Amino acid sequence: MEPTAELNGDFSEPGTAAVPWAKIERLLEDSEMFWLSTVRPDGRPHVTPLPAVWWEGVLHFCTGDQEQKSANLVRNPAVVLTTGVNRLREGVDVIVEGTAVRVTDRHRLTALAGLWKSKLDWDYEVGSDAFRDPDGRTGWVFGVAPAKVLSFGKSPYTQTRYRFS
Repeated sequence: MEPTAELNGDFSEPGTAAVPWAKIERLLEDSEMFWLSTVRPDGRPHVTPLPAVWWEGVLHFCTGDQEQKSANLVRNPAVVLTTGVNRLREGVDVIVEGTAVRVTDRHRLTALAGLWKSKLDWDYEVGSDAFRDPDGRTGWVFGVAPAKVLSFGKSPYTQTRYRFS
């Protein structure tokens, strides 16, 4: 599904256009590391780096069932995932906002385990409703269908919002 792109002219260089969604989608597919932001029970943010996989219009990540991220997501599934570069004058930074939904379907988990292996060389065994790593730990898989995506281009400077129906 192609989102509607809106360039914010107040924060973009004159004469620039919105970054095409195809470029942002490629960036999401190619990026290995993302920063996941969740909300603790007391309202404080919790941010942590982790790998993620873009597949079928959904950004997927895995976290141990005993980790702070999992506890936060059980209480409040609203998340933000960011990726990009740590450069001021080059690259594109991307922010994905949405709701994390636990993936428990074995067929989907099997496909995602294959993507994790091919992209990151991580081996996951697929259990009945989660991943298992070689040490036997349980990894919950979540998918985030974007509600909104922001991109910040840096050469030229652009700010684009992508809205999903």
